[in-house]
Amino acid sequence: MSLLTTLARLEAVRSGRAEPLATVRHRHLSERPMVVVPLAAVGEDGAPLAVLLGTEREAPKLFIVPQPLNRTQRFEFLAAFAAELLPYLESFTAEVEQVEGSEKDPETGEKIPVLRDLCADAPQLLVPNHGAVRHLALLGRSTRFRRTAEDPDPGPYPAPTQVPLLGRWLTHLTDRAQVPGSSLLLPMTGLLARHWATGQSHLEDQHLAAQLAWHFPADGLTGAEAAERAETGRDEHGRLLHPPAGPVTDPRFDAQVLAPAITRHDAALAAFRQAGPDGTDRAGLHLKQAAERLHAALEAELLPTWRDVWQGLDLLRTLPPATHLPERWEGDRWSYTGHRDRLAAGEPPQPRRDDAVTAARKLAQREREQARLDIQEALDDPLVMAEHRLSGEAFSGTVLAVEPGYDTSGRSPKPRPLLTVATPDRPHADPGREVHRAGGPSAQKAEIVRAVPGEVTVRVLSGMGRRKEPEPGSVPEVGERVVFTLFELSARQSAPLPEPDDTPWTHGGPPGADPRSPIGTEEWE
Repeated sequence: MSLLTTLARLEAVRSGRAEPLATVRHRHLSERPMVVVPLAAVGEDGAPLAVLLGTEREAPKLFIVPQPLNRTQRFEFLAAFAAELLPYLESFTAEVEQVEGSEKDPETGEKIPVLRDLCADAPQLLVPNHGAVRHLALLGRSTRFRRTAEDPDPGPYPAPTQVPLLGRWLTHLTDRAQVPGSSLLLPMTGLLARHWATGQSHLEDQHLAAQLAWHFPADGLTGAEAAERAETGRDEHGRLLHPPAGPVTDPRFDAQVLAPAITRHDAALAAFRQAGPDGTDRAGLHLKQAAERLHAALEAELLPTWRDVWQGLDLLRTLPPATHLPERWEGDRWSYTGHRDRLAAGEPPQPRRDDAVTAARKLAQREREQARLDIQEALDDPLVMAEHRLSGEAFSGTVLAVEPGYDTSGRSPKPRPLLTVATPDRPHADPGREVHRAGGPSAQKAEIVRAVPGEVTVRVLSGMGRRKEPEPGSVPEVGERVVFTLFELSARQSAPLPEPDDTPWTHGGPPGADPRSPIGTEEWE
């Protein structure tokens, strides 16, 4: 936790309300997001119990598993879930735009220009918290390899046709959620915690209702008191007023409501199956009533969290979008387009375990995206830049003097002006250290010449054009506000990795070379 975040949490405790950590919104918000509130059976995070989802606040759709231990009912639930979610995920595949790119010629090895399709937009799923992301990842892992009746060897329990496709989409979305700055799948608690600080711990922030209580405390209550009431408040039956529902359930709800409702439904289903011709109508009525009571109980458990997610979405929309958001969203669109193309090409599902090269590439990508996210957030948001200033990684101030200077070591002199900046910051600025100007010409570098308390002198090294005199506007003027960072303003590219077929034997050998290899062909089964 940074110093500024710690100070903001302390201020939230003092003021009794959430305090801002950002002045802009650092994550993309779709105009038509899909809100998904999953619920898991107690003791089994990967066993689905219910899901409430939809793109309209007033029209959620609920799908339940009346008996989580029943394989057939579980597949029926997943098929209904897929029938609702897949059309939304696939609705963005048709509209594309042409983007210029390049690729290597297989014969000459030279780069040739090509036009690639990029989906004009991409879906976005919003879930209550990180536990819901893990639950969706488990659902994806358990369903993407399922055999269906259309397969040559469907097995004894074939799944509905759409279930493996649902698993592949959930796996892609949850994998992409691990990439810093991605917005295809977002937990609402993480979104709020990125932009506001509450006076409670990170673990307590995983309860969405308690986190929102710091933003909207009831009259006469502090944020801490409102959060405690939201987290522990119970009705006359002892059940939570704001169940977490993402994806865990309240134990008292399980004991007092859910378990009896499931038992009644199981009994009604058994009676319906055993009923003779004369009792079918009556048994069918009892089964319908039991199903409706179970449906109503689960809906009541999920609706508070459903409303909380939409309330958090309204709160986030009050912040203006950050400047670099479109660039990061374009990366999500490329990820979505790539998965669309893999499905269309008939490629097999994602393996259970990545081979060495794929795992290394994922790690390198996430490290690169984290570095890029840190840089872009600092450039977009003065509050984020303030964290770097407090840690000595940047300094901001006013230009006191500009002295012309030149480098005459080459054929022609090059401009090297000296800037004296008055700053209250204390950067870790040893003489000769390279610094980078934020908000100036692209990739403008400088070096520290002298640093004393309240004043730093730098020599500008680049970003001034190729002429003897600096281009107009490339050098700050006296009285201008400037910001310099001690870190680079662009993420470095990682070293190239070998192709999977060239993986050395020390890392498992070429995929499929050894049938016993953990990255062999059996991983696609």
